[in-house]
Amino acid sequence: MAAKSKKKKNFVLDTNVILHDFRCLENFEENDIYIPIVVLEELDRFKKGNEQINYNAREFLRHLDSITDDNLFKKGSPIGEGLGMLYIETKYNPNDRISEVFPERIPDHRILSALLAISERDPKTKTILVTKDINLRMKARSLDLLAEDYINDKVPDVYLFEQLHKTIGDMDSAMIDRIYSEPEGVDVSEFDFDTPIQPNECFVLKNGKKSVLVRYNPFTRKIVRIEKQTNYGIQPRNAEQAFAFDVLSDPEVKLVALTGKAGTGKTLLALASALKQSDEYNQILLARPIVALSNKELGYLPGDEKQKIAPYMQPLFDNLNVIRSHLNYSGAEAKNIEVLQNEKRLEIEALAYIRGRSLSETFCIVDEAQNLTPHEIKTIITRAGENTKMVFTGDLQQIDSPYLDSQSNGLAYMIDKMNGQELFAHVNLLKGERSELSELASTLL
Repeated sequence: MAAKSKKKKNFVLDTNVILHDFRCLENFEENDIYIPIVVLEELDRFKKGNEQINYNAREFLRHLDSITDDNLFKKGSPIGEGLGMLYIETKYNPNDRISEVFPERIPDHRILSALLAISERDPKTKTILVTKDINLRMKARSLDLLAEDYINDKVPDVYLFEQLHKTIGDMDSAMIDRIYSEPEGVDVSEFDFDTPIQPNECFVLKNGKKSVLVRYNPFTRKIVRIEKQTNYGIQPRNAEQAFAFDVLSDPEVKLVALTGKAGTGKTLLALASALKQSDEYNQILLARPIVALSNKELGYLPGDEKQKIAPYMQPLFDNLNVIRSHLNYSGAEAKNIEVLQNEKRLEIEALAYIRGRSLSETFCIVDEAQNLTPHEIKTIITRAGENTKMVFTGDLQQIDSPYLDSQSNGLAYMIDKMNGQELFAHVNLLKGERSELSELASTLL
């Protein structure tokens, strides 16, 4: 995480760093790490449960037990080759300087006391609090203590906000005609692009009023025309939606990211494409992380497990109902949806229940993926078996988790790491198509 330096530093870890990345101890190079005892107490409360943070708490404690010895609480334990020492800060003496400003005795203030004690005990070494809690960083800095975010898995700013799909003007008119006339595409070597073309990159070739939507197919090394297609009554309303349908329908593209603000049609396009290909897969699985509604956790909602998660899954049912509304009630496509649901080949469920499963012959759609951590994204993708396609949808600017942002969330991390891979495609949807009011609100509010 930290840049290499000649002088060793002390890093004090907050609980949320561990819950975000249970292997975080390996990312501080030769620097020493301190864990306040209150952090272990908090981890103990997170051990039970099926969510990713519960899994991370258990895995970290197991990892801690495997790399430490009897000296951990006395002299510290080495973390590993090329890494520093790990210490558990067991002493807790409320510091007058902290209690005067923050009198409430809560875990955050105990962590600040530990941070201050370590920095005073070792004044020649920089002691830095690492936390994903912005407010705790502000509290530390108000006391002239050093604090920073855990940035090991953050992606560059510039990548997230650039317009992904470009328009290449002044294209030779004859070449555009060739693309229309040759269904298999034109070899990429016949083009002279100013910038390198990424695998599965979608863009527009234009000459005056003549234009064509294309994608670079890395498997055939050809620039191929994108034809607008209709899937289960859903028609693309703009170029980006046509791009999305194209990569979603290509069986060789196993991993797809659809990003864009609310109302751009991310989940609707993915679901419509999955239904169109239902004969190619044994199952269509729609999942999303559970994010509390009005601060009501699962335990406060009535009913059994299925009834508890129903409010969180409702947006996925809404998209299914939109598709139904575009179909003839007695038509073959509407009946196929009913058959898929009755045979449990079309399932909507909470993301937590995917853990441990092997997803073979599955078209898997993960909605609201911007609320996942990088490790959660990795865990989900590694569930993929033979003939499985995974689609992640989300808005990189609408993060509901208090410890993630537009650069550190799992969706952005996956896009950054997978960019350039032949099996991966990313489409960024720009224009809201839900309604004029929705587009206005997304743009102005």
